[in-house]
Amino acid sequence: MTDYSFVSPSGIVIDRTDRAIDYERGIDFLIDALNDTRGAYLSSGVEDQDRYARWDFGFIDPPLELVAHADQFRLSALNARGVPILAMLQPLLLKDPSIELKSQDENNLVLTVAGPERLFSEEERSRQPSTFTPIRALMAEFDGMRDSFLGLWGAFGFDLIYEFEQMPLSMPRGEQDKLLHLYLPDRIMVLDRRREEAHAYEYEFTRRALTTTGLGETAFSGVGQTASPNAVSKGEITSDHSPEEYMAKVDMARDRMRVGDIFEVVLSRKYQTAYHGPPSEMFRLMRCINPSPYEFFFQFAGEQLIGASPEMFVRVDGDRVESSPISGTARRGDNAMEDAERILALYNSEKDEVELTMCTDVDRNDKSRICRPGTVKLLARRAIERYAGLFHTVDHVEGRMREGFDGIDAFLSHMWAVTLTGAPKRKAVEIIEQEEVSPRRWYGGAIGALMFSGTVNTGITIRTVHLENGRADYRVGATFVYDSIPAEEELETKVKSTAFFKAVADLGRTGPPPVVAEAEPKYTDLHIVMVDNEDSFVHTLADYFRQTGADVQTFRHGAAAQAALAEKPDLVIHSPGPGQPKDFGVPDLVRSVAKLGIPQFGVCLGLQGIVEAFGGELTVMDEPRHGKYWRLEHDGEGIFDGIAPGARVGGYHSLL
Repeated sequence: MTDYSFVSPSGIVIDRTDRAIDYERGIDFLIDALNDTRGAYLSSGVEDQDRYARWDFGFIDPPLELVAHADQFRLSALNARGVPILAMLQPLLLKDPSIELKSQDENNLVLTVAGPERLFSEEERSRQPSTFTPIRALMAEFDGMRDSFLGLWGAFGFDLIYEFEQMPLSMPRGEQDKLLHLYLPDRIMVLDRRREEAHAYEYEFTRRALTTTGLGETAFSGVGQTASPNAVSKGEITSDHSPEEYMAKVDMARDRMRVGDIFEVVLSRKYQTAYHGPPSEMFRLMRCINPSPYEFFFQFAGEQLIGASPEMFVRVDGDRVESSPISGTARRGDNAMEDAERILALYNSEKDEVELTMCTDVDRNDKSRICRPGTVKLLARRAIERYAGLFHTVDHVEGRMREGFDGIDAFLSHMWAVTLTGAPKRKAVEIIEQEEVSPRRWYGGAIGALMFSGTVNTGITIRTVHLENGRADYRVGATFVYDSIPAEEELETKVKSTAFFKAVADLGRTGPPPVVAEAEPKYTDLHIVMVDNEDSFVHTLADYFRQTGADVQTFRHGAAAQAALAEKPDLVIHSPGPGQPKDFGVPDLVRSVAKLGIPQFGVCLGLQGIVEAFGGELTVMDEPRHGKYWRLEHDGEGIFDGIAPGARVGGYHSLL
């Protein structure tokens, strides 16, 4: 039953049906369907109350496809339902004097768009005729539609920037180099993880005698073979840059910065490997390894885009436009302590702070082109976000659009994100064209949706695997600034490729990842008595000894500890504690245990008690070290075997 209807100015009626579907079943069955069917699946693997929610969206067999190259814009009906929709849209598109009809048949409409014919101000740049002119015509027709999901879903290529900023191209382009590839779906499945609801939204289009009602959705053509039966997917990963070649580009960029040509630039390299497996396997691995705000799988027939992008490009809701520039990267540690150290180093890095500052300054400038004066604001500064193998620092910026501008203006004004180009943006893009070894194609562009309601929700096409012709390509870049160290920038590209490297390593694996066997306990026959000197860490200390397999019993100092010695333990441990060792009778107990010939080990106050028991003296430190650390220097022998020189050791010391 129809739950919402919309009538456009030209008389196109859109009837929507909202059908509840089983939340527990979910909608990820669409992922496998996309191996053989056009469509898309998008999800958010993280939740942030200010920016991201746990949504999943998916559709298959869309009726209409929009594909643009530098010289033409093509709309194609993909199934019987697309034929009447295409016929409804044709007169709307041809009303614009800058759009010309190049060719047409029942299933295809090929257009060209004439460039600007007059001088214009920079504030008007996004309004000039371009590849987006046909899209604007569609958006204008459905302006005012109160629906959150119907619109154009797909990918926007990096080369779109040359429509916004014309400049010479030094690398050849071909049929594979698209400006955009979008779908208009008429069946959209939505899963809301917060409300634990799932819905299928179905749309019927009617204009006079033209209607989609009753027409089938079977595609006119398939997507081609995307996986070979029983194929071995793994291959050697190669790069189009050697480490030395990539590092040389850092030096080149620094030379350009020295003379003031640019402040920063992002240059990419490409990793690639053979891949003949199902695209769905790669998608599942990428989103499992690297949960991200923008997880996506687009089946474009002949090529697939699969990604787990951490970075918002542009989002528009009403007059609010926002973005979240990411710059500044630190490699994850092997444990939480190392993670904390690397986060601190990232925060304290002037180079990383400068990177993000320049990116956000340019992002604010992009917004100021189209936003009301004084509304561009920084909402968050250098927030830490965690992804596969790395940490990023992230800003969050918003503005309020001026009257006369819309979501497409916001999209074009930011093209492309400074975090993927550099600054000044035009000069940085010129250097990208001159210095990279192949066109970026999808990398550095955007994925997402332009909704007919005016809402825009897009992520940057990074951390993305491009599948095509039995090959998996993965582009990655680093931001070069004058303080960049070539070896560190080259390493950063590898750190950012962690998810891809892990996904390739895990291809074809069934079941859970292998479990690393724990070392067999060595001291299962050892009985230890721990003497508790009223310490707050005694049980942590006991746990360390239990990890060796030893049996540890803890007794409070005094009579209980004395009684425990009658059992002749293999080792006595004197714990830390407050005050002086004599306050707990530690020196006397140490001497008693020594007479019994039982080995002893003291920690902090316990060690101090051993020292006093045999004539040593203690002194009060000039300044206590409570919860602070020392760097441990040692010879690597005995109990220090296997401990790295310079290891950090925590302490709670007032006495020496």
